[in-house]
Amino acid sequence: MGSWMLLPWLRILLCSLLFCCYGSQIFAANTISSGQALTGNQTITSSKGVFELGYVFLGNPKRYYLGIRYKQIPTDNVVWVANRDKPLQDNTAEFKISEDGNLVLLTQSKVISWSTNVTSTPSSPSRIVVLEDSGNLVLRDANSSDKLWDSFSHPTHTWLPGGSLGLNKVTNENQLLTSWKNKEDPSPGPFSLELDPNGSAQYFIVWNRTQQYWTSGVWNNQTFSGVPEMRANYLYNFSFVENDTARYFTYSVYNSSILTKFVIDLSGQIKQLTWVEESQQWIVFWAQPRDQCEVYGLCGDFGVCDQDKQNPCNCVDGFEPASPQVWGLSDWSGGCRRKVALQCERDQFSLQPGLNSPANNSTVRVNNAEGCKSACLEDCSCTAYSYQNSGCLIWKGGLLNLRQQSVGNENSIYVRVSNLETLDRVLNKKNAATVIIGVSVGSVLAILVIIWLLVWIFRKLSSSQDSKMQGMLVSFRYKDLQTATKNFSDKLGGGGFGSVFKGTLPDSSVVAVKKLEGPRQGEKQFRTEVSTIGTIQHVNLVRLRGFCSEGMKRLLVYDFMQNGSLDFHLFNFNSEPLNWRTRYEIAVGTARGISYLHEKCRDCIIHCDIKPENILLDAQFCPKVADFGLAKLLGREFSRVLTTFRGTRGYLAPEWLSGLPITAKADVYSYGMMLLELISGRRNVEHSEDGKVGYFPTWAANKILESEEFALLDPRLGGEADVGELTIACRIAIWCIQDEENSRPSMGQVVQVFEKLLEFGKPPVPRSLQVLVSHQENIVFFSDGSDRSSKLQTTDSSTCQAKSSFSV
Repeated sequence: MGSWMLLPWLRILLCSLLFCCYGSQIFAANTISSGQALTGNQTITSSKGVFELGYVFLGNPKRYYLGIRYKQIPTDNVVWVANRDKPLQDNTAEFKISEDGNLVLLTQSKVISWSTNVTSTPSSPSRIVVLEDSGNLVLRDANSSDKLWDSFSHPTHTWLPGGSLGLNKVTNENQLLTSWKNKEDPSPGPFSLELDPNGSAQYFIVWNRTQQYWTSGVWNNQTFSGVPEMRANYLYNFSFVENDTARYFTYSVYNSSILTKFVIDLSGQIKQLTWVEESQQWIVFWAQPRDQCEVYGLCGDFGVCDQDKQNPCNCVDGFEPASPQVWGLSDWSGGCRRKVALQCERDQFSLQPGLNSPANNSTVRVNNAEGCKSACLEDCSCTAYSYQNSGCLIWKGGLLNLRQQSVGNENSIYVRVSNLETLDRVLNKKNAATVIIGVSVGSVLAILVIIWLLVWIFRKLSSSQDSKMQGMLVSFRYKDLQTATKNFSDKLGGGGFGSVFKGTLPDSSVVAVKKLEGPRQGEKQFRTEVSTIGTIQHVNLVRLRGFCSEGMKRLLVYDFMQNGSLDFHLFNFNSEPLNWRTRYEIAVGTARGISYLHEKCRDCIIHCDIKPENILLDAQFCPKVADFGLAKLLGREFSRVLTTFRGTRGYLAPEWLSGLPITAKADVYSYGMMLLELISGRRNVEHSEDGKVGYFPTWAANKILESEEFALLDPRLGGEADVGELTIACRIAIWCIQDEENSRPSMGQVVQVFEKLLEFGKPPVPRSLQVLVSHQENIVFFSDGSDRSSKLQTTDSSTCQAKSSFSV
């Protein structure tokens, strides 16, 4: 009797357990069946737990969207959005299979916000929705594997492995990626990636839908335009398919454990991103166009793009963002508006130096710059003019695709602004009396400066009767430098380029005088080259003060660096070791100096001999790159210097040894080797008594791969180093010494990583270093100046002059 009385309670308990399990299974498993709905905070998850379907909210105030996201990734994790252009006010909507068999999103008032719009019949069988491990959301019949609809066929801004992009020949529907409008709005933005309907069958375009202009093309004839490293690294497999019903691209990942996605960014760039678990960051594997400023219409009308800035878009003078709120969300396409409206006959022009000349200009025949200005001023529809060698150019309407050019660009554009705006700029902070006083004081100071300069020049000329100013350089007489250096008695050091002596000029300034060995140029050519090098100024480059060219004598005069060269402080164990903060600042400063030579000069300057001996330190230990441009001066003799100078071989990039053309990436390799020495206080090549040497970078690369960066730290520092900075420096070093040029970063990217504007993941161990590990017993290194040949290295004696295309 007692057991019979307990039976109803057991039934209730059993039903409760079944209900709990059933409810949990709906939203923890990967399926939604007919009669079930997803609402509130409920989600479904793919079977391996990689992807999750649920409601996401964006913006302030919050707007709700139904989307698919990476479940374990905390940032930038949304890969697909259903109602991207119809946001919900809350998460009370229902995501379900409707009675007609479609997958729908119903608002609280039962209005359809989004639907799959699949053709159905009254007799449609029961259907289910499955979130697959690939991230694809599939609608199908419960008893069939055939897909009625899937999210891969309707992507938003992200292309996942296994998905496809292309053209449905039956419906003529172009399956494409479309950027978000801004960071907080997933509705379709101005940029799309699509199969070119008018181009070849295997060609994609990045399309600016607002401006009706395509920015760039990729994947023509199944090749990767501008990104050959994708095939070299064997991470992805892209393929093109064409049949009677469709033509499309698809791709897969060789390593299924890699989390990756292909997106069209807010900036209009297409990017392949890979998730790095250790740093919890998405790393850009490649991007197209590589230069963000190449995207058509990125900054809108009167917006100026500057690739070197974190936020690339700014307004020209006299303008402000047309929509400051969306501008702050990285949507710059709206461009800029005038601060003060134009008045036509009272307008003036604001000089905008260093800008490119945008398209859609008109040419006006005038005699001079003043005539060009008048031609624009007299036409109220003219918004800007520029007088160049090609004549007078004027623009009407908005200025699109303005771009800040590199240092040294002399192109200038004059943009029309209101006279009231100009006056307001002048009188904004001071009244007219203050301005007059300021001008008067400025004039007096200018006169005093001019008088001081005249006195200084007079003293310089009196110290050497035949000294001549060439630009900012002084042409010294040999006997004057002989006197300044006490007949070259105080030698500071020497190397393949020549010997360096300490000297004191008549004005008591201390200098370093370098006697060059080997240059064979004529005196006129030498003066021209040195004068050009002397115009290059940067805080991390040694300043050239003057030169001497008499007969076969060639000397260069530099600022004296009180703390000598970096190698003395790293490898002389009698000296006080540099602390970590100083080393890190030396690494950053050196990178900035080399980046300036590569990217900021009018023509790229390849140093060709980056090493600690050529990094000098001033009184505050600020690094100065020395001997830049000497490869140009020494000509064909330069390659002989590289092959015979003791220690230099340890910094040569593989392309020196294989006879390939030398580019700026050779300096990147040398910088990486020098950075390892800066971190560790050890030479890359360590000698033993039998003449063989150990190769330190091999061991270092493996330690970095194992996250044991502190093992590389100079033991004299006692472990005192910032772990974040040490990790950054170590990773940069190994990325810089990759075998392939395309796998190495540019020096500009290195600076960005140091400044935490860009991030590198863990670098792979270069293949050449792996070979050293496998065959170390058969490898012998020599670093002296003899003719003994190394089993690992050979040198082309004409490499630098014949194959390097740099110029000063």
